[in-house]
Amino acid sequence: MSKEMLNALEALEAEKGISKDKVIEALEAALISAYKRHYGQAQNVEVEFDDKKGNIHVYAVKEVTDEVMDSQLEVSLKDAMAINKAYELGDKIRFEVTPKDFGRIAAQTAKQVILQRVREAERTIIYNEFSEYENDIMQGIVERQDRRYIYVNLGKIEAVLSKQDQMPNEFYQPHDRIKVYVSKVENTSKGPQVFVSRSHPDLLKRLFEQEIPEVYDGIVEIVSIAREAGDRSKVAVRSNDPNIDPVGTCVGPKGQRVQAIVNELKGENMDIVEWNEDSAAFISNALNPAQVVDVIFNPENPKACTVVVPDFQLSLAIGKRGQNARLAAKLTNFKIDIKPESEMEDFYAQLAEAADGEEILDEEYKGESLEADLTSDEYENLEFNNENEQTEEE
Repeated sequence: MSKEMLNALEALEAEKGISKDKVIEALEAALISAYKRHYGQAQNVEVEFDDKKGNIHVYAVKEVTDEVMDSQLEVSLKDAMAINKAYELGDKIRFEVTPKDFGRIAAQTAKQVILQRVREAERTIIYNEFSEYENDIMQGIVERQDRRYIYVNLGKIEAVLSKQDQMPNEFYQPHDRIKVYVSKVENTSKGPQVFVSRSHPDLLKRLFEQEIPEVYDGIVEIVSIAREAGDRSKVAVRSNDPNIDPVGTCVGPKGQRVQAIVNELKGENMDIVEWNEDSAAFISNALNPAQVVDVIFNPENPKACTVVVPDFQLSLAIGKRGQNARLAAKLTNFKIDIKPESEMEDFYAQLAEAADGEEILDEEYKGESLEADLTSDEYENLEFNNENEQTEEE
């Protein structure tokens, strides 16, 4: 088996990239276990593989002692010196104990070790390859499904699509071609495991990068995404070039660019809004298509605001089942309370009264300050004049 073994190890190293030294190391460890299992020997043994000739030798390792308690583990100093006078107490001596039929056992063990190493190497290669696609988009073919997952063939591996990662408006059939977002790649004991998603917000981001060159190049930037998969999404974009309209660029001529994304997502509605540094303007854009009259921020909570809309636009601003307001809140990261304009008249009146009250207080404060600035003699004269005026009136 010597030449065949060496040729096999060299072929593995060339074709699979599996190190010959690592295979030999694993083979020697496996042969020790095989020797102990087949020959019932529990003593310390070593297996040596000759990587030049391909021969295998088994050695029993014994320690030199004064008195031998276990002949399988120890050898007397007298017997050791008969072999070589240089041996001393505590030295280790190797005695070859290679069985005559050990070649057959070695061949079977070598086959198992090599197959195991090949599987491990293939798993490592697949894991390294697909870990590079993590947080990216891939195209696969639906293979089958069970109660837990839909299995998507990505070429070298079968990825899993869980129920929460599926779009509620889609029905998957075998042989369907779908684009999926690789959300996680794990290296488990059973091999690499790839998890994919159709509902992840970043799937939308990757589709925009595929369909719109300006987004891929970074000229138009996607700032945030709010998505309810299969129903509706809002995407906030901004341009890093003042000469490029971010919304128009994403929509494309006659809506062709965004329509390609909508078709891939089976008709999911898409709102593309322009991001703005001014939070009030951004919130107004996020509530599109509703018109916004005013945005009032809560001084006690900087991430909360009240949005005022015309009465006839209230249902449009809130949306079906509150979807428009909910997506706008996710997109802007603000807690949004929507009020009709008619309900805010009292609020504006209270603000006006409060402003008038502050002006009156300011005037009184100014008067008090004026009197406080008078000297004691001037203050007494002021009081004397006021008393004279009251006496004349009486």
